[in-house]
Amino acid sequence: MLLEILYQDAHLVAINKPHNLLVHQSSIARDATEFALQILRDQIGQWVSPVHRLDRKTAGVLLFALDKETEKLMNQQFASSLVSKKYLAIVRGFTPDEQAIDYPLRKENGTLQAAFTRFKTLARTEIDLAFGKNLSSRYSFVEAKPTTGRMHQLRKHFAHIHHPIIGDRPHGCNKQNKLFKTKWEMDTMMLHAAEVVFKHPITHQNVGIKAPLSDEFKRVLGFLGF
Repeated sequence: MLLEILYQDAHLVAINKPHNLLVHQSSIARDATEFALQILRDQIGQWVSPVHRLDRKTAGVLLFALDKETEKLMNQQFASSLVSKKYLAIVRGFTPDEQAIDYPLRKENGTLQAAFTRFKTLARTEIDLAFGKNLSSRYSFVEAKPTTGRMHQLRKHFAHIHHPIIGDRPHGCNKQNKLFKTKWEMDTMMLHAAEVVFKHPITHQNVGIKAPLSDEFKRVLGFLGF
């Protein structure tokens, strides 16, 4: 596998991570044999370290440091919410034009953490497909900007407002996920890290990195009629 490199300089490299690729080895995914960290390290022939995380099922911009000093400085930026992140998602139902979700999320140890997401609706679609008690099926294409970086934040936030992300397990709608798999052979989570914007820790220049949508994401936009 060759990774798509979106940005590279002497200190940082960013890739467009595919859906279903782990960032690095994890005890909770013993089945995985390929990891973005090792693939990228071998691809460019040097040490790399991720400075933030993307879920295995999420595609899009993933940023790595090429040296320890850059790693430390970028980790500080992400921890201090100084990095602007933009995601694209397809969710169930018709979402409001804009909404702020201020809903604390619980860590694995039980501690509650503040979590805040803003989103806006880019498009809505209604297709002639009966689902449950409804005679048609409705979906929204949204742009989300989390200002905190909690584990599965967007997945949990959209589930909380009853507009779960299509293809999400376990936070999404299992009946919708089954529908997409049986009707369209689609079991990819429709969440894409579209853009990160930050101040370069060494040059202090503003950097914006965008990732194009995967072919599968574009296929789903197509058959839903967006």
